[in-house]
Amino acid sequence: MKRHALKALVMLVGVAGLLGFDSLRASSQLCAAAAARPDTQSFAEDILPLLQWRCAGCHQPGGEGYEKSGLDVTSYEGVMKGTKFGPMVIPRDPDTSNLMWLLDWRASPKLRMPHTKKQLSRCDRDAIRTWIREGAKNN
Repeated sequence: MKRHALKALVMLVGVAGLLGFDSLRASSQLCAAAAARPDTQSFAEDILPLLQWRCAGCHQPGGEGYEKSGLDVTSYEGVMKGTKFGPMVIPRDPDTSNLMWLLDWRASPKLRMPHTKKQLSRCDRDAIRTWIREGAKNN
């Protein structure tokens, strides 16, 4: 059964790529990359593409999330600057980083991210968590 599910997922990702659904392919590749090297996360290669795909629609200059909070996830500097309410990332401490509180849905429903959308996958959240644990480097 697991083998058939894996084949179906591979086919879905392949078909999505052929049809131009790059976000599905990018997400699966990110999760595969995270699994292949679980102790090393690159901001530029692993984290930024994920934030741009799932978060930048709102959290970039001109976006609703940016206007409300001041959080810009389109660059390392923006992520590390945080919001007008305080920092989002505490290097080496994902458990108290506000970014993880919001993404893990530990905050109130009004605050958790993304609003009115499906929660980021465990794989995606773990990639961000690992990056923070590794020091939230601009690598």
